[in-house]
Amino acid sequence: MEDKAKVILLGSPFSMFMMRVKIALAEKGIKYEYMEEDLTNKSPLLQEMNPIHQKIPVLIHHGRPICESLIIVEYIDMVWQNNAPLLPSDPYHRAQARFWADFVDQKVYHSSKRVWTSKGEEREVAKKDFLESLKQLEEFLGEKPYFGGDIFGFVDVALIPFYCWFYTYETFGIFKVEEECPKLISWAKRCMQKKSVSETLADEKELYESVLEYKKKFILD
Repeated sequence: MEDKAKVILLGSPFSMFMMRVKIALAEKGIKYEYMEEDLTNKSPLLQEMNPIHQKIPVLIHHGRPICESLIIVEYIDMVWQNNAPLLPSDPYHRAQARFWADFVDQKVYHSSKRVWTSKGEEREVAKKDFLESLKQLEEFLGEKPYFGGDIFGFVDVALIPFYCWFYTYETFGIFKVEEECPKLISWAKRCMQKKSVSETLADEKELYESVLEYKKKFILD
């Protein structure tokens, strides 16, 4: 009989959202089965587990699905709460962490995607919006080693997968994040010293090649 208590992750190799979940699972030391999805030919399991959006990542625990990466990371933190807490216990600081993680999704993600999917003036606007969002995060980071203070936490997990995408954004947008946000790059390099991060993030050059292939198939320049 299938072990319903086991943890299964449905994902795609270059998804920053899937990387978040992998990092959280690694931080907690949770064993799981990873099932890679072909998003051009979605599996029956993905369609069954996430019938509303049919998107990855999906975490399956006790045979039940949890969808949306930040919700999954918070679920992981609550269920396996005795090891490497990701969200602070203080209600105010917890609310702040949720706010900035949502900021990553609403501001960083949408502007960064436009950097490589648009062109011309629209790309310049996207680049400006993207760098502005990073500068706001850099201001919030301040002199702390991590967004969670001395502890690698929820906002760090939310943002660090974007680091392996920086090469793609920079190549299409013709800019360098480090020139605009040096403290943020220092933070990213500090995060990369963690095994959970370094063993999860995709190779930036392979990711870039994958983006080029995607553009050839689905985006007309």
